[in-house]
Amino acid sequence: MDIVIHKIRLLDVERAPAFEEWVMTEDYAACPDLPSVRQFSVQRVSLDPGAAFHYFELIFVTSMTDFERDMAVPAFGRLVDRFSTMAEIAEEAIGTRLGAGYRANSKNVADAMGS
Repeated sequence: MDIVIHKIRLLDVERAPAFEEWVMTEDYAACPDLPSVRQFSVQRVSLDPGAAFHYFELIFVTSMTDFERDMAVPAFGRLVDRFSTMAEIAEEAIGTRLGAGYRANSKNVADAMGS
């Protein structure tokens, strides 16, 4: 599983409520139509206008190849178009998780860790 991390900078912090509403009503709602996306969340960091970034998003995908295929669909393009009117990606990191990781109360993780 690959993980994409985006640090997001708002174009205008005064529009933060509109951005957050869009994330919760449209961005999250589009995920079931993107088969590669296994988990997605956006976290608020700061609304200070001078901050290097205001939010970060975590996108857990089956693979970058699969996600790139999803990014080519019109629905994803519409998300990018709307996002671009409110924010920009300040920094991107892409990585592959090592092993199963840790999640509290997860039998699969405990099994993978030899417990």
